[in-house]
Amino acid sequence: MSRDDVAPKLLAWYARHGRHELPWRKQITPYRVWVSEIMLQQTQVATVLPYYDRFLQKFPDEATLADVPLDAVLQLWSGLGYYARARNLHRSARLICERHDGHLPLERGALCALPGIARSTAGAILSLAAGQREAILDGNVKRVLCRYHAVEGWPGTAPVLRQLWSLAESYMPRHQVADYTQAIMDLGATLCTRHQPACGECPLRATCLARATGRTQDLPAPRPRRKLPLRNKAFLFLRREDGAIFLQRRPPVGIWGGLWSVPECASPVEAEAWYLAQTGHVPVTMHCLEPVQHTFTHFRLTMTPVLIELAAASRVMEGEDSLWYKHGQTDAPGLPTPVARLLSSLSNNSGNTPL
Repeated sequence: MSRDDVAPKLLAWYARHGRHELPWRKQITPYRVWVSEIMLQQTQVATVLPYYDRFLQKFPDEATLADVPLDAVLQLWSGLGYYARARNLHRSARLICERHDGHLPLERGALCALPGIARSTAGAILSLAAGQREAILDGNVKRVLCRYHAVEGWPGTAPVLRQLWSLAESYMPRHQVADYTQAIMDLGATLCTRHQPACGECPLRATCLARATGRTQDLPAPRPRRKLPLRNKAFLFLRREDGAIFLQRRPPVGIWGGLWSVPECASPVEAEAWYLAQTGHVPVTMHCLEPVQHTFTHFRLTMTPVLIELAAASRVMEGEDSLWYKHGQTDAPGLPTPVARLLSSLSNNSGNTPL
C-alpha cells in the first residue's frame, strides 16, 4: 500500500466503524474539542465521559470557565487525576479572555503559548475543530505508526519522536482532515490496542510491518523500566465531635496542587508535634490507622492516617486556606481521590479500627 492509500483506507473504515457518538464529536466547537483533548491526556474515554458532560454543563465556554474560581474547577475535576490539567485549563481560559477576546485562537503558535497545550493537542484542536491540515501524535497514533512501520525504540526519545512526527505529517490528507484525525485515533483506541490488537479487522493489515513480522506485541517499545522511589507520609485527620475533618488547601503547584487535603507530616511523631503547635496541648486520643498505598507517575506513596479526636475545648483556627469538612456535604471542595476515600472510610469508623 502506498502512502496515498493509507488515508482513504482509514477514512472508509472510520465511516463505518468510528466512534461518532462521542460527545465531543457532536456540536463541534474549538472549546469543546480543547476540553476533551485535555481530559483525554493519559486518561481513557470511559473515565472521561461523565466528567466531560458535567464540565460542559457547568462551564459551557471560555468566558464562563475564566470567570469562576479555581476551586470550582478542581471540585469538578476531583477524581480525574493529573490536576495540573485543570489548573492549566483555568489559567488558559483567563489568558484567552485577556488576549484573544474570549475565543480559543486557531493558530498553532498561539495555541502552544497557552498552558497545557503542546504540539499534538494544538494539532487536534486545529484539525478537528477548524479543518486545518495539522497532524497529531497522541499515544494511539504513536502505537499505530510504530507498528505499521516497525519503528524501533521507545517513542519517548527525541529521535523516535522526530521519525513519528514525520510519518504523521506525511499521511495527513488534504481533505477530510477532521475525519482522518478521528479515524487514526479511533483505530489505535479500538483495534490497534496495546494488548491483543484486532489485526484481522484492521484496514491497514495487509501492509503493516509489525503484523507481517509477528511483532505486534513488541511494538512500540515500552518505556525503560525504573524502580519507583517510595515515600512515607503521615496524614493527620483532626476530627471534631460533630464528625467534621480539618482540611487545608495544598500549594498551587506539585502533587494535588490547589486541592484540599488534611495536614501532611513526615511521620506520626511530627503529626503529634504539629497538633501541639496548633492547639497548645497534647492530644487526648491519637490512633495510627492502617497505611494506604498510592502510586503516582514518579513515585509510590505510603499514607499513614493519624486520627486525633478533638475535645470540645480544642481550637484549630480556620483561615483563607483551611476549613472544616463533613463527608457528604453538598459543597464539597476539590479533594484528591485517596484522601476522599480515606474520609469516606473514616466517616463510618469509630477511630479504633484500621480503615
